[in-house]
Amino acid sequence: MPNAMESASPGLLRLLACLVYDGLVVLAWCFVLAGGFILLLGDASHGLKRYFFQLFLWLGLGSYFVWCWRKSGQTLAMQTWRIKLVNQQGQALSWRQALARYVLASLSAGLLGLGFLWALLDRDHLFLHDRWLNTRLIFVPRAAA
Repeated sequence: MPNAMESASPGLLRLLACLVYDGLVVLAWCFVLAGGFILLLGDASHGLKRYFFQLFLWLGLGSYFVWCWRKSGQTLAMQTWRIKLVNQQGQALSWRQALARYVLASLSAGLLGLGFLWALLDRDHLFLHDRWLNTRLIFVPRAAA
């Protein structure tokens, strides 16, 4: 396999389509997590339980992303759109890299998506958190998928 930093980057439209698809998966996973939380602990619309619920959702979503990135480098949406997340050596991320990516991507989303919009300006279409962590999203040709 060629060096991951030399592999083709997915186009911006492919990244956007993957983001929309992942958004639908995240929405479904949030419904599952919220349902479980409410069944076990009841209403979480106010007070300290509300903040615990938000933390629970963030950790639950993190478990999905970190597990997928660590296991195969691909979420369900990334598999569909033939996009893979790799480190500099072209391998799946370590646990530390996957956790750091989730935290940084969460911060980016919380800051109006600025780290994601960075891909519009970056010569390699890297998100800001990928630039910092020396990771990248690559296009996986159909034959290699």
